[in-house]
Amino acid sequence: MSDATPAPPAGYALVTGASSGIGEQIAREYAKRGVPLVLTARRVDRLQALAAELQAQVPVEIVAADLADPAAPEALVAELERRGVKIRILVNNAGYGLPGRYRSSDWADHSDFLRVMVTSVCELTWRLLPSIRTSGQGRVLNVASFAALMPAADGQTLYAPAKAFLLKFSEALALENADKGVHVTALCPGFTYSEFHDVTGTRARMRVSPTMWLQATEVARAAINGNERGDVLVVPGWRYRVLHAIVKLLPHRLALGMMARNSRKVRPLD
Repeated sequence: MSDATPAPPAGYALVTGASSGIGEQIAREYAKRGVPLVLTARRVDRLQALAAELQAQVPVEIVAADLADPAAPEALVAELERRGVKIRILVNNAGYGLPGRYRSSDWADHSDFLRVMVTSVCELTWRLLPSIRTSGQGRVLNVASFAALMPAADGQTLYAPAKAFLLKFSEALALENADKGVHVTALCPGFTYSEFHDVTGTRARMRVSPTMWLQATEVARAAINGNERGDVLVVPGWRYRVLHAIVKLLPHRLALGMMARNSRKVRPLD
């Protein structure tokens, strides 16, 4: 009897926002597991550097894309078809936050945000589902946030709703596609060491206990392990799982008041 690790099913994992943070670590984790990769993001130089490293483990394709462009999802899928690349796993990870309250940003910025966080996720999933469903062991991993499980905070006017949408979207997709062996998961991590808070300008203002911070590597492993098990919701870190359980028991008014008191700890507000 052979002790060799079985080869993964045929097909690539497409990871959006793969140039840094959780997306990069998810790509690294899939490479360790022998899954070929398609990496996409805006920063081509970072994708090239990551691909050069991971190509020693698995085949890697790079497709640069700005998902704020309404034409990007269709163009991305067309390019994959042109290259003959079959997608078995879709990781919708690309995302960011806008600092300040709702009126602090121009509508054009909000519009781009919604395209990246919601519309492009829906369109990419819709366009790739036929390939994912016919693969036999298809997977969809949507990177949401612990914010999806909490009352929205001051300054999260679109971020928290977008992440909550991903959770409900994942739940429905999981039910719709279970008959084809497709596992759909919403990943809801809490505070994670990445570039996210640098981009939003909140790093210096964060007053969060060090014990609440997660490493992107552990989040990536938890995400993929949970997705392979068929978990529809993955909350990395036992502290966050306990907090989730507590919040579910609180009256909504009390939970919302708690968020109001803590909003200024994590986001600059005007």
